[in-house]
Amino acid sequence: PKYGNAYAGLYFYAPANYREYIQVPLKKTLQKGETYDLEFFVSLAEGSDFAVKDFGVVLAHEALAMDIKTQLSRTRLLTIKGNPVHFFEVNHSNFHRDKTDWLKVKGQFVAKGYERFLIIGNLRTNNKTRKIQTKRKERKRGAYYYVDMIALTNSKFYSQKEPLALDSLTAFKHVNFDFDQFTLGDDAKTELLSLYHRLVDEVGLNLEIHGHTDNLGSDGYNQKLALKRAKAIGQY
Repeated sequence: PKYGNAYAGLYFYAPANYREYIQVPLKKTLQKGETYDLEFFVSLAEGSDFAVKDFGVVLAHEALAMDIKTQLSRTRLLTIKGNPVHFFEVNHSNFHRDKTDWLKVKGQFVAKGYERFLIIGNLRTNNKTRKIQTKRKERKRGAYYYVDMIALTNSKFYSQKEPLALDSLTAFKHVNFDFDQFTLGDDAKTELLSLYHRLVDEVGLNLEIHGHTDNLGSDGYNQKLALKRAKAIGQY
């Protein structure tokens, strides 16, 4: 795995237009007009005969349930009634053919305001899928990818383009704690997840985390609470 002790896997290309998809509920409905960043890591499975360069993304109000084994085509998506969806592709200049290292896939979109489910997979037919052959086999088994660390974050929480000033203090924008607590809220996790991906890109960057409290309570108690808050951030 790229992180932790598990990952997912699915066919992005297979004979007879066979497809598989990952579908997950979001923690909360996306906000209309807000810009979101989608990031995840992929690695081509060793037995794959092909590599692709396009990854389809669907955002829906309700979970999709279709009795099909072929691609989730644009036509099917546009004819769904009572469940608004929108979709796009995350394109890459090169084919994702690395079978040893994880490669980051990232895209950006503006939310419609009804999105509660995220679906990832190939929305193209076989003849329209941009692919290359990775090795010769009598039976072409397709392109199977491992997927890990899917992150969907609101761009306003943490700009990937904002430089982190070295050897200086940087205040988190949304990592706040309730009185006498050290539990991270959803906004805090969103900002920290974006920061995590930043650290993955900049391997040599190290952070020193400082926790703070108000001036109520004894110095000893506040010191312990500040340390718990700092540890909560570091462990997440």
